[in-house]
Amino acid sequence: GRLFCMRTSTLARRLRVWEHLFNQTLTQTTNRRRAPFATMTTTKSDFGVVSMWSQVEAAPKDPILGVSELFHADKDPSKMLLGTGAYRDDNGKPLVLECVRKAEKKLIEDAKNMEYLPTQGDNQYISRSLDLAYGKEIGNAEAIAGIQTLSGTGACRLFAEFIARFKKGAVCYVPDPTWSNHLNIFRDAGVETKAYRYYKADTRGLDFDGLKEDLGNAKEGDVVLLHACAHNPTGVDPSEEQWLEISKLFKDKNLFPFLDSAYQGFASGDCDKDAFALRMFKRDGHAMALAQSFAKNMGLYGHRVGTLSIVCASKEEATVVESQLKVIARAMYSSPPLQGANLVSTILGDEKLNALWLTEVKMMADRIIDMRAKLREALEKSGSTMGWKHVTDQIGMFCYSGLTPEQVDRLKDEHHIYMTRNGRISMAGVTSKTVEKLAQAMHAVTTS
Repeated sequence: GRLFCMRTSTLARRLRVWEHLFNQTLTQTTNRRRAPFATMTTTKSDFGVVSMWSQVEAAPKDPILGVSELFHADKDPSKMLLGTGAYRDDNGKPLVLECVRKAEKKLIEDAKNMEYLPTQGDNQYISRSLDLAYGKEIGNAEAIAGIQTLSGTGACRLFAEFIARFKKGAVCYVPDPTWSNHLNIFRDAGVETKAYRYYKADTRGLDFDGLKEDLGNAKEGDVVLLHACAHNPTGVDPSEEQWLEISKLFKDKNLFPFLDSAYQGFASGDCDKDAFALRMFKRDGHAMALAQSFAKNMGLYGHRVGTLSIVCASKEEATVVESQLKVIARAMYSSPPLQGANLVSTILGDEKLNALWLTEVKMMADRIIDMRAKLREALEKSGSTMGWKHVTDQIGMFCYSGLTPEQVDRLKDEHHIYMTRNGRISMAGVTSKTVEKLAQAMHAVTTS
């Protein structure tokens, strides 16, 4: 018994020593890890809560969303917001399409449930979405992996993550300029980006020679982001002949096209015409990817309805690719929203609603085209000696005006007109009542 007690006592002392050494090591390790954040425990807020984030710096304002914030803070009754990429009617009001209202009513009558969608989304929606993009004579549809996404942004983010995991080392070439969020998306996915020349300031048009030279220097297997139609922010698209040359270049260099299609139907008013580039790449036999959005062309901004599709070499490959896309989506958001997909699927799948939508999307496109013509006419009548032909040459929601950041600042400060500092005008925000004011203000800041 005494021997047992002695051994127990010895063991206890050893355990206390080991515990002391373990705690000492843990403390040192924890201190080393926390060293950069040592200031966090010294700050208390007015609420008596210890700050854990005192070292975090405020993020810069988003160049697009920041414009809206400034606009809403302006009390001038004649102010104009031309920075937001959302359609407005000729009274400057948001528009809900009649086909959407009828689809909503139909869904209520059908009394659909509110269950979770599967991770890949609604299969009927995906199928109809791909038919719209690639055409009903799609060919080899079973070799296309498709997944419903959180609008076009979500489609881009899913694909960027897919590249990061399965195309390691590949660079994504993006046009200069491009939608500012493209750069955020690929950066956060850890995918390196390089710019290729796209816009030529001297001509206010496409720098086609620069584009070909830069992409000619890309390495085999690199990804190239292309705007399927209505390039954002410039409104400058390649001609059909130039698209054919681009496709040949991609074939020769074995580059991977990733098309972002946010404006099908909304650009020209013709869904088939706006899908020319996409369908040409598919017809030419490219492995490729497509991000789709129904925010602009159906006015479903807040519903976040999109699709990511990847054209694969076989049905088996598409199945594998889709399985990995679902794994990525599962960890990001688990499953996509239900209502928006139901609305799109109902409209595309109903003959009468689809015909109504095609009429309405053309109406939106035609109004923007008309505003371009009126703005150019008013600028030329103002006495401006500058050339404004590019206003009508460009296409889609945005006009890349050529205004400098300083001139944009003057529009804001002197005329209460708000747009992004790169001179991008959202033509959807221009109305027949405001176009003259805009032209006069643009003339004023470009002549003095």
